Amino acid sequence: MFAGFFVQGMVVGFSIAAPVGPIGLLCIQRALARGRLSGLVSGFGAATADAVYGSIAGFGLAFISTFLINQQVWIRLVGGAFLVYLGARILRSQPKEGGAPSGSRSLVRDYASTFALTLSNPLTIISFAAIFAGLGLAGTGGDYSAAVALVSGVFSGSALWWVILSMAVSSFRTRLHLGGMMWVNKASGTILIAFGAIAVLSLAI
Repeated sequence: MFAGFFVQGMVVGFSIAAPVGPIGLLCIQRALARGRLSGLVSGFGAATADAVYGSIAGFGLAFISTFLINQQVWIRLVGGAFLVYLGARILRSQPKEGGAPSGSRSLVRDYASTFALTLSNPLTIISFAAIFAGLGLAGTGGDYSAAVALVSGVFSGSALWWVILSMAVSSFRTRLHLGGMMWVNKASGTILIAFGAIAVLSLAI
């Protein structure tokens, strides 16, 4: 049973992580600008947030999900503003030959930023709950070992996607000259600002 829940959790985690949105774009830009490790650590931040929301859905913590959804306006507002800030920083950044170094403090910031950004969309809980229900996983019947297996699978599946993405993207890093990296930064920064602006403006509609 444990293995079954784990595998199904992996499928869910991989499926939710795979569509390339602002987080994926951010990881791609970092993998190109600072190397595979930066992209990978950024992806693991998103995978951790997916596991957090998967835990809320998998353990049936309705009071937490209700609170987060009720506060989603403020959470998404902060997340959208942060996305605009990150996009502006990337847009102004100047690429360096060989890429910028990824020190421990830089990696911690990479992890924390994608973790926070992924958490800034509480509606992800609804996605997990709907998928779990569709797969017949919503009710683990108080079996915490099954819930742990499910959440572990979600993290592993999400992390697997980020490993694949960061390795694939970083393989192109040596082929990019400074001019090419400049265009990557401009495109990534502009798109991230657009994502953030849309997230903020959508709250006023």
